[in-house]
Amino acid sequence: MEEGSSAGSGGSGGSDSSTSGSGGAQQRELERMAEVLVTGEQLRLRLHEEKVIKDRRHHLKTYPNCFVAKELIDWLIEHKEASDRETAIKLMQKLADRGIIHHVCDEHKEFKDVKLFYRFRKDDGTFPLDNEVKAFMRGQRLYEKMMSPENTLLQPREEEGVKYERTFMASEFLDWLVQEGEATTRKEAEQLCHRLMEHGIIQHVSNKHPFVDSNLLYQFRMNFRRRRRLMELLNEKYPSSQETHDSPFCLRKQSHDNRKSTSFMSVSPSKEIKIVSAVRRSSMSSCGSSGYFSSSPTLSSSPPVLCNPKSVLKRPVTSEELLTPGAPYARKTFTIVGDAVGWGFVVRGSKPCHIQAVDPSGPAAAAGMKVCQFVVSVNGLNVLHVDYRTVSNLILTGPRTIVMEVMEELEC
Repeated sequence: MEEGSSAGSGGSGGSDSSTSGSGGAQQRELERMAEVLVTGEQLRLRLHEEKVIKDRRHHLKTYPNCFVAKELIDWLIEHKEASDRETAIKLMQKLADRGIIHHVCDEHKEFKDVKLFYRFRKDDGTFPLDNEVKAFMRGQRLYEKMMSPENTLLQPREEEGVKYERTFMASEFLDWLVQEGEATTRKEAEQLCHRLMEHGIIQHVSNKHPFVDSNLLYQFRMNFRRRRRLMELLNEKYPSSQETHDSPFCLRKQSHDNRKSTSFMSVSPSKEIKIVSAVRRSSMSSCGSSGYFSSSPTLSSSPPVLCNPKSVLKRPVTSEELLTPGAPYARKTFTIVGDAVGWGFVVRGSKPCHIQAVDPSGPAAAAGMKVCQFVVSVNGLNVLHVDYRTVSNLILTGPRTIVMEVMEELEC
């Protein structure tokens, strides 16, 4: 266990005080492990995509699917994943300590800034599959299947007068698990759900009940699609600040009065990433009506916290205003090629939509996209008179390379 992961002396003085401390520490360790797994997998995909990982030869021997440590450190700094070489080494050492990467001949346990070959264990089949990792990967697969467009199991529902988004009913979930071949019987399906709860992958919407075959509502605690920053690996304790509504596919709880603050809980890791088209959605959020980009994960079993993200626009702007001759707006066109974890921006608003947030390390930022720009067209289709959901859907269902025309207010 890593230094700092035992943080469990804070066992609350509840009825299970003898076990709550160790149980809390174990849960935090599982969450920490899951977050590292996700971050490592997202990095692996990006490195494959940019050909940093490839077959290499040394002394007449070919080493498949590996990368050069020194070149990777250059890449991390160039892509602003690390501020300097020392930080980059620490980040990769975190992945090595968790068994995600290793030296191709296992002769060096320390990650070094030299011309040595390293490889992701997932690329050579040596990744250790203990019970925790197996449960996590099972949760990933179920999450992705349930998030597919044809699946209708996840729905907004109410329980005890409170509306929750992306929920599933326990009894329906069990039926689905059997139907999908994930379990042979309902009893086996229920045992699977108990394991998913034990590993913090699913939870009762208000944390009041264990998993029971009933009409109770449950949610995935884990945000499998949020784009991670490698720097998060250096946080011994994950930030207590919540993710925003623009955290992709966040799980959140709504009050009936939309004018009040919205509270939600979102916890991290990623998917087993086999379907690139699904991963590309990570930079687009389909929940909430406003918000801002956040790269900090929420890995906490504490109750949801309040937040009230606001639009980045200083004032409302209409499509007619943008199209008025002589209006102080300039048109710009961006060609954005999505990477393994998304395009890196969030669209919000309606008639016209605007850019609410841009990931500074994502493809959109590299293309020149900025917040507060108004979306005019997507791949040649005028979107000035539609809402952000329509624009998001055009992007998610379209090609990996998108051409976006925007209007930007001229500086006075």
